[in-house]
Amino acid sequence: MHRRNLLLGGAGLMMVAGCASAGMGGVSGPNALGLAEEAAAARAVLPKQSPRAELLQEWTGPYGGVPPWDKVTPAKLREAILEGIELQRAEIAAIADNPDAPTFANTSVAMMMAGEPLDRALTLFGVMTSNIGGDEWDALETEVSPVLSAAGDEITFNDKLFQRIRAVADGAASAGLNAQQTRVATRARDAYVRNGAALDAAGKAELGRINTALTNAFTRFGQKVVADENSWTLIPNEAGVAGLPASNKTAAAAAARQRNIQGWAILNTRSSVDPFLTFGDDRGLRETVWRKFVNRGDNGDANDTNATIAEIVKLRDQRAKLLGFRNHAEWRMQDTMAKTPAAANDLMMRVWAPAKARVAEEVADMKAIAGHDIEPWDYLYYAEKVRKQKYDLDQNQLKPYFELHNVRAGSFYMAERLYGFTFERLAPGTVPVFHEDVVVYAVKDHGEPVGLFYADDYARPGKRSGAWMNTYRSHSTYDGDENVLGSNNNNFVKAPDGDPVLISLDDAETLFHEFGHALHYFSSQVVYPALGNTPRDFVEYPSQVHEHWVLSRPVLDGYLKHVETGQPMPQELVAKIEASNTFNQGYATVSYLSSAIVDMDLHTQATPPTDIDAFEKESLARIGMPKEIVMRHRLPQFNHLFTSDAYSAGYYSYLWSEVMDADTWAYFEDSGDVFNPDIAGRFKSIMLAPGNTTDRGEAYRQFRGRDPDVAALLRVRGFPTS
Repeated sequence: MHRRNLLLGGAGLMMVAGCASAGMGGVSGPNALGLAEEAAAARAVLPKQSPRAELLQEWTGPYGGVPPWDKVTPAKLREAILEGIELQRAEIAAIADNPDAPTFANTSVAMMMAGEPLDRALTLFGVMTSNIGGDEWDALETEVSPVLSAAGDEITFNDKLFQRIRAVADGAASAGLNAQQTRVATRARDAYVRNGAALDAAGKAELGRINTALTNAFTRFGQKVVADENSWTLIPNEAGVAGLPASNKTAAAAAARQRNIQGWAILNTRSSVDPFLTFGDDRGLRETVWRKFVNRGDNGDANDTNATIAEIVKLRDQRAKLLGFRNHAEWRMQDTMAKTPAAANDLMMRVWAPAKARVAEEVADMKAIAGHDIEPWDYLYYAEKVRKQKYDLDQNQLKPYFELHNVRAGSFYMAERLYGFTFERLAPGTVPVFHEDVVVYAVKDHGEPVGLFYADDYARPGKRSGAWMNTYRSHSTYDGDENVLGSNNNNFVKAPDGDPVLISLDDAETLFHEFGHALHYFSSQVVYPALGNTPRDFVEYPSQVHEHWVLSRPVLDGYLKHVETGQPMPQELVAKIEASNTFNQGYATVSYLSSAIVDMDLHTQATPPTDIDAFEKESLARIGMPKEIVMRHRLPQFNHLFTSDAYSAGYYSYLWSEVMDADTWAYFEDSGDVFNPDIAGRFKSIMLAPGNTTDRGEAYRQFRGRDPDVAALLRVRGFPTS
């Protein structure tokens, strides 16, 4: 996520160079400035300042300057954030109080430049709290988050500043702004309106209270979930791990040793839990592991999140109504491709019915083998038995082909073959890293340097669960050519030194998914950072489509070779995987889609619920949730929804993006070459490189020649298309 035009304020990350509306005269003069002159004019508005804090200084070193991870401590970062807020306050005052008539350069561009030292500190802050964590970082987050929230509101609620932003947007045509400048200006005005800039003084005060309370609640929620995930199920004897592949047993034993306990530890994260639920023969232990995992945040103890969620949804509802919307979902979806909750629900419910029907078929197949009813802790285990019976496919046959470092190398090959990117591993110590496990690569695009890629692949205490991508610096050219510093973050269980880290096919697809996000940013050709971020329901599209290349023959032949024999996966085994591609899609779709539907249901209620567990049960009952499956993310641990506003009323976006992703993959397949250079080049230039410089729906039509076809998604999942 680009930090230059963002401030951690209000209820999460809020656009500073793209936020909100209300009146003032026209903009002076036609804008005929070149980028260099435009940047100089913007810089002239900002006061000359010399940051004192070490972590506010410009990044130095190779590759355009790199984050000084080796210098970061909680105390230094606290000092930097507090000083950075003051420096930004002075810059905002200079823009707002400028006696000259508002122009794109002295207002819009100056706003994109404001707060650069603070942006650098917040980049460090976000990574350390997510990837390292621990008591000191939790304490810092608890302290500074409300301060940052108030600082963000102070900018949004600055009426003189808002009048200038609105004037630039309203006068864009008369000022001769080009299409990108106009889009920057109008999106800024509209976003400021959405975030309360047009409210009266009392309304702004109330919104400020809500935003600060939300920020505090987000922090509490995230810390509680991490605390629950820093637990494990101890299995004292080997009989308890019967059925697990050797690599998973080894990892569980290593996890126990790292915690100074005897036996095998199944960590309370998905990358440890899912393999145990898939292969563990002990049904009682499967239930124990499953319950611990699905009840994160829901145990009635100090880490219980239900009261925090109730507070969040109440505050969100208050904010939405204060801003003139019926509910939080309507407010959140203003700047999305779907536009309305109804449009998102229409797509979800079209897929929900065939997914539920498929679950009934899957359960019948499993019961025939199990001889008893299927419980949620049985589903993955017996699904694997059915897979083996129907397709003669055992997941244990697959894991030796998915060694982590080979999968990573395969993803690099995909990037080079499709787009011309190359990745060269840097020697340790070339640039600072925040943990010894982090590996850094120099990235080139057809031989031209474009930045660095940081890979942080392993789970550790304090690190948040899941997999994600972020950027430490994003591309732009409005103030000189900025290169990209991007990262991928996973939670694979580290094997003992010298042993291969074997991951599942699903894990390999997740790695390619997150790498797809990185490729999106490395492809960027945006001029203005305010146009670097795409709508929430588009942003998963470039990541999801790249999952398809995992099993492409060139990747398999060149990289995904058996760790013992060195042989590529035989086509016979690939054929079995492809034959089973639609296998268990009922489970996969229902577990994800139930979470998305409940998210939208929660955020469209006329009266926010106070009993979150009861609401979750009632919402699932309304859609007829199969009893054999649990939501992929239950509300008490749903980080997407309750650690910020980012995915709230937006978890549907994975499905929305998947419609485009399935249709795009069909485009490649129908061409007869999944590495078709013409399609790949157009995908990069039309869908990846432009960021949000044009409407993403129009861009898709330019790329594909039509709107995306939902039937492609239904076919990928093996559901009826009529």
